[in-house]
Amino acid sequence: MKEKALSLCGCEFRLHGRHEHFGLDCIGLAAQCLCAADLECQIPNGYSIRGGSEATINGFMTDIGFKRLAPESALCEGDIILVRPSPIQWHFMIRANDGFVHAHAGLGKVVFCPGDAPWPIITIFRLMED
Repeated sequence: MKEKALSLCGCEFRLHGRHEHFGLDCIGLAAQCLCAADLECQIPNGYSIRGGSEATINGFMTDIGFKRLAPESALCEGDIILVRPSPIQWHFMIRANDGFVHAHAGLGKVVFCPGDAPWPIITIFRLMED
């Protein structure tokens, strides 16, 4: 998943975007990475850029095979990280190369952010192998 995330850097940001040629949001970025890992799932759509429920996100991610880890757990390449940029917003980032790939609405594109997470980590989702 890490390689796919890095390959999407530079793609345009688009709310509800699901395709690298037309734009991606953070869920679209995660969806592209899941597809690259041959993980089929029904990706949510029709949500607002603000709001949502941590319980809904956690339920969806565990239903498709991810294990929830505590925010202080050691990060691994390809982890999907749930962060909280503001009290009313959730955001996914993908762990890659001692940084994170994410769909940055303010910059209007998918970017690599080196170093520590720029927002508080709420949950780490790790794909568990059978």
